[in-house]
Amino acid sequence: MKNAAHHIFENSLMQDLCRYINMHSDQPLTLEQLAKQADMSPAHLQRRFKAVIGISPKEYMDSCRLKKLKTGLRANVSVTHAIYDAGFASSSRIYERVNTRLGMTPKQYRDLGKDIVISYAAVDTKLGQVMMGATDRGLCFIQFGNSAVELLEQLGQEYPKAVIMPMDDTHKDQFDAWMRSLSDYLSGNIATPDLPLDIRGTAFQIKVWKYLQTIPAGQVQSYKQVAEAIGKPKAIRAVASACANNNIAIAIPCHRVIRGNGELAGYRWGLKRKRALIELECRNMDHFIHANG
Repeated sequence: MKNAAHHIFENSLMQDLCRYINMHSDQPLTLEQLAKQADMSPAHLQRRFKAVIGISPKEYMDSCRLKKLKTGLRANVSVTHAIYDAGFASSSRIYERVNTRLGMTPKQYRDLGKDIVISYAAVDTKLGQVMMGATDRGLCFIQFGNSAVELLEQLGQEYPKAVIMPMDDTHKDQFDAWMRSLSDYLSGNIATPDLPLDIRGTAFQIKVWKYLQTIPAGQVQSYKQVAEAIGKPKAIRAVASACANNNIAIAIPCHRVIRGNGELAGYRWGLKRKRALIELECRNMDHFIHANG
């Protein structure tokens, strides 16, 4: 049990560090600074962070900066200002990542997908049909639904200026990899699917969604706790609204937010799915503790 308690403490410490990086991602953080924050040696932090979070501190920091960049672009900030406000030292740094992480150029992202092609595919899972939509370099849509027709209509509403077409053989390998990651999560093999996200929303919504991504798998928080955590303690209804308007199932885990009295409350993909996801993650956490105890 001592080992299990240590693992839980270390996981909590890494999640706290993720929140710290999120709050300071616009600053030039170094591994040494982060190690001091966590009271660890740089080498030990590097190993434990990757073991718990799945990526290195630098990769996590880059992902936070990309999310902030997207927020700026959606707010119609100039491309150059958005790049520097997100913490990138130069425009070349972000364009190095465009092909694999952003999914489209910064200008295309700001313009709601204008002049880009979004490919889509739908598959059946144990929780129903899922559709993923993406450019040839990154996901921009993950939804559960009752039919492919219904899901395709929703995709069109999200990117009204994009050219939307069925997935072709060019993108098949990448889609298959994303679907495998989702399937591994639903099978209990991983805590969170490894999926590159292309998020669009208001500044407040994105702030909520970013925080939700820091809630560890197997844990839940109330809408009030989320509101307090983002510094808006009176915005409980706004937090609930942001959860309801989340278009990225599972990867932005709004299923981990419940009412203060313990009730599951609403979930845009159905309470049955919400309950199943929470129970899945709790079982996985119990298995992890026993396996390491």
